[in-house]
Amino acid sequence: MRHERLENEVAEGDQDRLFAEAIDRFGGALARLARGYEADAELRRDLEQELQVALWQSCATFDGRCSLSTWVWRVAHNRATSHMLANKRHAQRGWSPIEDVEIADADATPFDRADSEHAMALILGIIDRLDPPDRQILLLYLEGVAAAEIGAVTGVSSDVVATKVHRFKSMLTRRFAGAGDAR
Repeated sequence: MRHERLENEVAEGDQDRLFAEAIDRFGGALARLARGYEADAELRRDLEQELQVALWQSCATFDGRCSLSTWVWRVAHNRATSHMLANKRHAQRGWSPIEDVEIADADATPFDRADSEHAMALILGIIDRLDPPDRQILLLYLEGVAAAEIGAVTGVSSDVVATKVHRFKSMLTRRFAGAGDAR
């Protein structure tokens, strides 16, 4: 089993191979995660490096009790949250629970709503305003991580994850209602 092979590699002290595997499998997702936590391009690059350093440092402690995926997400989200909370610029922002986030640009035309770049910018803007726990859940969901694994990473039940995801989908559905209207 692949999971057991990785555990044995760490037991033999081969952190390089585990780190390379983690970056190979999750490098792109980590970059997207950094974007979800940090809008400023320069600080985002710093965060990406911090995530990689945190993964490297924690390779020695990976013991195989969880999947490589769960471990990578847990390390990355813990480091990203620490980065965000340490940055005073973020500490003064108005974060909100998902239920209270207002959707910007509500008067956009159906043409604007159908534009995928505009839509992605809107989604990232909404995520950027969420409380860190909600943000963490949604970023993992958008990466295709299962609710049970999101729960293992975040420490909430899969039911809470499903509720948060449902609320986010409902918010987006309301926002993009009419995006398919005829031109």
